Amino acid sequence: MTESVSAYMTRLGQAARAASRVLARTSTGQKNLALNAIADALGADREALVAANAEDVAAATAAGLESALLDRLTLTPARIDAMINGLKQVAALPDPVGAVRDLSARPSGIQIGKMRVPLGVIGIIYESRPNVTIDAASLCLKSGNATILRGGSEAIRSNRAIAACIQKGLAEVGLPAAAVQVVETTDRAAVGGLITMPEFVDVIVPRGGKNLIERISNDARVPVIKHLDGICHVYVDEAADLAKAESIAFNAKCYRYGICGAMETLLVDAKVAEAFLPAMARRFEERGVELRGCERTRDLIQALPATEADWSTEYLAPILSIRIVDGLDRAIEHINHYGSHHTDAIVTESLGRSRRFLAEVDSSSVMVNAPTCFADGFEYGLGAEIGISTDKLHARGPVGLEGLTSEKYVVFGDGHVRS
Repeated sequence: MTESVSAYMTRLGQAARAASRVLARTSTGQKNLALNAIADALGADREALVAANAEDVAAATAAGLESALLDRLTLTPARIDAMINGLKQVAALPDPVGAVRDLSARPSGIQIGKMRVPLGVIGIIYESRPNVTIDAASLCLKSGNATILRGGSEAIRSNRAIAACIQKGLAEVGLPAAAVQVVETTDRAAVGGLITMPEFVDVIVPRGGKNLIERISNDARVPVIKHLDGICHVYVDEAADLAKAESIAFNAKCYRYGICGAMETLLVDAKVAEAFLPAMARRFEERGVELRGCERTRDLIQALPATEADWSTEYLAPILSIRIVDGLDRAIEHINHYGSHHTDAIVTESLGRSRRFLAEVDSSSVMVNAPTCFADGFEYGLGAEIGISTDKLHARGPVGLEGLTSEKYVVFGDGHVRS
């Protein structure tokens, strides 16, 4: 680069701010045309995408990137198809921008309502997975936001190839190139610049490991939509249907170990532990899940001793902590103390106990008789998600199109004056 990283990021920010004003007035039809044009460009440039990605994978392999990250980095034909289909799905979603709700007449004669509007400019920082470039671009574009995307250095060639397709689609429908910008430099100073430009960037969304998200949360001067951990619980209540509980707990842990909605701790009411845990443990052991239990748990099943650290650990692996608790109060107390406010579930046939759990567990998603792995934007009917937020302000839980917008009051009068 011939310019400094600081000057480069400032230039991106200025261009994004100008583009955001264009997108704020762009029609739903034009945004959908852009999304479909980008999908067509991805299909037409499939060979270039595969070639660029192969270079990234080769470089990452030579650098010793671990196998799980290599898998995330690789753009298979199926993943390219999924990117194309994802763009078309987002195009088919309802546009939240401009929707007015709660319109009501006041005694003065004016009418007041709330209108949904874009946030403005969204900076997204992510690792490894180049398909996130398309996920993020599509959601931001459909919700009327300009976006600056900073992917991991290991995916730089893939992201540049995807960015070229995005630019083709934007140009085809007459939208500004700066509506979606991919940071070209791998210099880490670019991240520092992106998260400290409140004059140009309205929101930061980090997607990646805990260390990345902690760093951004600590250093950002821009609001951050994020979650650090997915320490999710399933509580088997004394009033649970135990067959149902076994199915739910197994799915919550074993659907996919590496997702943030995977169960990491199983809580079991002492009154049903003896009837429930032995069969449940056998099923986990057959799947190869390592069990770590409290002392009371180890009186009933074979398990390693659970340490204090286990209760606050997100394993993202075939490891499960199990604790026997004395009733609903102790279960709620454990979850609110050790959990990450992501997703927690109760299995019970008691309406009153389920309502208490819903009201008192302080998490972004709380479930009754369903596994925690349902915490996903697609499963929630959002079509797609930019991430999952455990914050309490603005967006909470899976963040889809509506989560990338805000509301402002709109007032309609006809020459009314205040007396």
